[in-house]
Amino acid sequence: MSAKTPGEELKEKLLYTPKNLSEKMTPEEKDAAEAFSVPYKEFLDRAKTEREAVAVMVEMLEGAGYRPFVPGTSYPAGSKVYLNNRGKALIASTIGTLDIGEGVRIEAAHIDNPRLDLKPNPLVEEQELCYLKTHYYGGIKKYQWTAIPLSLHGVVVKKDGSSVTVTIGEDPADPVFCVTDLLPHLGKDQMKKPMTEGITGEQLNILVGCELYPDEKVSERVKLNIMSLLNGKYGITEGDFQSAELCAVPAFRARDIGLDRGMIGAYGHDDRVCAYAQLMAEMGAKSPAHTTVTVFADKEEVGSDGVTGLHSHFLVDFIADLAQAGGKELRHVLRASACLSADVSVAYDPAFPDVTEKHNCAYLGYGPVLTKYTGGGGKSSTNDAPAEYVAFVEGLLEANGVTWQTGELGKVDQGGGGTVAKYVSHFNVDTVDMGVAVLSMHAPFEVISKADLYMTYKAMEAFYK
Repeated sequence: MSAKTPGEELKEKLLYTPKNLSEKMTPEEKDAAEAFSVPYKEFLDRAKTEREAVAVMVEMLEGAGYRPFVPGTSYPAGSKVYLNNRGKALIASTIGTLDIGEGVRIEAAHIDNPRLDLKPNPLVEEQELCYLKTHYYGGIKKYQWTAIPLSLHGVVVKKDGSSVTVTIGEDPADPVFCVTDLLPHLGKDQMKKPMTEGITGEQLNILVGCELYPDEKVSERVKLNIMSLLNGKYGITEGDFQSAELCAVPAFRARDIGLDRGMIGAYGHDDRVCAYAQLMAEMGAKSPAHTTVTVFADKEEVGSDGVTGLHSHFLVDFIADLAQAGGKELRHVLRASACLSADVSVAYDPAFPDVTEKHNCAYLGYGPVLTKYTGGGGKSSTNDAPAEYVAFVEGLLEANGVTWQTGELGKVDQGGGGTVAKYVSHFNVDTVDMGVAVLSMHAPFEVISKADLYMTYKAMEAFYK
């Protein structure tokens, strides 16, 4: 190999060049990334709602020795605890060797995803076809949710206070459901409409039945037949829908994408890909210096409001209990703390190059995306991380051999988006966004790189060392 020219050496020293992980990773690292992706796909298939995600993660945490957190308890270093917030949000923590006054290390992801929620009175019959009416949750392209197989998930709390868990459409023996669409032969007027109007929210009705109840004297015979089936299996009546949390999600399973199997296609990468990476980093933390606080939040897709979203105080209350047990003031602990807001970013898509600025966007397969700010319209509604903290995180990644990249959420005037970062930094905690680049974000079937998943896990692990 010939020696580098002075210009080549100077370019390597002075200019920033992102590195593709397929070239940079060793064969051993590629094998590790492949092995890491297998249980991740299983996790996605088991955890299609925030309730299911919490249940699966609690099972994993307890298997790793975590126990429910008891406020007022002084835990020794190395103790592993978790706090389950109403079955829809979760905090896991490993007590560090440093005094709590030195602050905590927070990694915060969300576990809710765009979906179709059922309305309070969802069951209707039209022309001897039965439907469930929906109100979509989060930012979706409505046309993407038609003519695909859907499964029903959720919980029904009956009037006697008992609850029933519903999952229909995931087992190969189960039926699935769908939202119908108009055939192209009759879709001339529909296809003249803007894409946002081709399918309306009120048209996202889920087809669930067509068989008549065997009694000619009653009306709404298909609806009665469906309700009879639900009552027989779950013991519920139509009135129980009003206190239920039921939704429809894609019935797809997570699958490898590409002949090289370098990618994963699935529902729910945003943001369970970051949630899984930080969960594995949390469970792998043995004797961290700073106490770890790993947050799995709900409601991010609709503004983080509500008791299980990070606009509430459940995270700060947990840290307050740690501070009190250590004889420290909460505000002092928060000031000394640091956070990675673990959320996905948009990946450059050659099919839609005009919405991203190629010098400041993320690319699939180039490692986790460090995003100094999100927001939109002139950095509106965002956490803009301090330069000192961004440099600290960059140095941490470099010191631990993590290949990473930077990115923005599209061109300046194109749109943008938000994460939970601003809700954590609100409490005087240094916070920056970092996560996996995603193709087809918010679609029923999103795509990520296996290498990015693994390198994001390594970044989360480094943050907790």
